This record gives sequence, structure tokens and C-alpha cells, in this order.
Amino acid sequence: PGSLPGRVVVLDVAFAANAGGASYEKTTLPFISGLGSRLAMWIDHHDHDRHADYVDDPRFILTTKAQHGACPELVTPERVAAAGEVDTICCHVDFDGLCSAAKWIRGGVEPYEGADDDARAIDTRLGEPSERARVLDRALRARPRDEGLRGLMVRYLADGARDAAIYREFQVVAEALEEREREAKRLSGRYEVRGPLAVCDATRRDGPYDKTELLLIGQRLAPISLVHDETTVTVAARFDSGIDLVRALGLNGGMPTRVSVAAKRLGEVIEVLGRLEPAG
Repeated sequence: PGSLPGRVVVLDVAFAANAGGASYEKTTLPFISGLGSRLAMWIDHHDHDRHADYVDDPRFILTTKAQHGACPELVTPERVAAAGEVDTICCHVDFDGLCSAAKWIRGGVEPYEGADDDARAIDTRLGEPSERARVLDRALRARPRDEGLRGLMVRYLADGARDAAIYREFQVVAEALEEREREAKRLSGRYEVRGPLAVCDATRRDGPYDKTELLLIGQRLAPISLVHDETTVTVAARFDSGIDLVRALGLNGGMPTRVSVAAKRLGEVIEVLGRLEPAG
């Protein structure tokens, strides 16, 4: 927190869960304590057992994913006003988080009409986002580590998403996702259906792939898709599936329908989730 100047608002950042090396006690609690009175507000919509610790602190607006499919809808003019002057925005770097940051900068007003709905469609992977949101999401997925792109996107959204030249840049970047999608489609040929699970080994690959696309392909084969590589096991289910992966795997927080854990837990994850009997 020492690197974040002034008063800070945190948007779309989940409390750390016990899925890997991080944990609430090691990561989130020291961060909150370190900020102290400089924390103006924390708004998030990911499930976590420790949300209950902050119900009496008006700075914390914490909901579950089921209650709010995306974060921007929680950023309201009233909450921005209540927080007062803010010097630093700390946010998740997906479309949901960047849109939340831009909406905060705009005083709680959507960057464009329908932006809240777009964020919900993208973050839940249910419904159809607008073409503009689809392009921005694809650009972020094409360059997942490009900090300059994220900053440009916040500026574009904060300015009302009106700059056609910047939007064209996003369109060009988004086209690069096609190569990652092709690799995802190639890897999808390795899916093996094991009861409620579709399991894909992505350890050996020809290049970068779009994990979101690969997981979505798996969900067309079985209720739960599982992709594993040399470092990570990622499992996902449809947002409306009724499946709670956080609870099933004994985690204390996260997104109920998409969870990542260390690769060493592969056998355990397959065993536990293989016993699930999803409704329908």
C-alpha cells in the first residue's frame, strides 16, 4: 500500500482466497491495515468468508457474484460522493475492473449507455455484449500484460468512449486474439469427458492460447470445464449453472463459477469435482 499515494479506492479486487500461495491473512488484511484511514472505499462482487468482518464499515461495499454479476453497477454517484476526494484507483485489470475505474472517474456515471450491462454480460459470459464492449474485452485478452493498453482503455472510457481513433487501435489489437483462439481450438481436441468434467491438458502447446475460450468450449462438452498446465488448474462452469466451485473445493473466497489453484492439486480437484452431480 505504500506505493499507492493519497486516499485510495479499490474496485473489483477480490479478497485473497486460500487457492494458492496468497491468503486473506497474508495479502488482503495487511493491505487493508497498511492503507488504514487512507482507504476511501472498497467495492467488490466476489464471494469471500471474510466479507462478514466489514459489514459495519461503510467504506466496504462487498457483495457476492450471484448478487451482482459485475462491479460497475455498484459504482454509483452516491458512493463516489460519499468516498470524498480520491487520489488513487486500484482496480482489477479486466473489462469489468477498468470500466469500474472509468465510471468512478466520471462520478458514478456510465462511460456510455449500457456499459453496466456490457460489463455484466462479459463478466458472467451470459448474454451478448455490445460490439464496442466485445472489442475492448478481446483487446485485453489479446494483450493480457499490456499496462499501456489498460491505461489507454481507462482514458477512453473515462472520456465517454467517443474517440474513434483510439477505438480503432483497440480493434487492431483485438484482431490479434484470433491467433490465441486458434490455439485454444486446437487444444480443445484434447478434452476428455469424465462424468461432470471436461478435462484438457494444455501443458504442451504451440504458443499462447485464450484460456477463456478454451474453458467455454469445454462447457459445451460437460457442466464443468477443467484446463491444466505446468503451473495452474483452472475450472469453470456457467454462471447460471448453480455450481459453486469455491465451496466444492473448500476455498474461502473467489468466483463461484471460475477458480484457479496450483497444478499440484490436479488429482484432488478431479476427484472432488468428479463426484458432483450438477442440477439438470
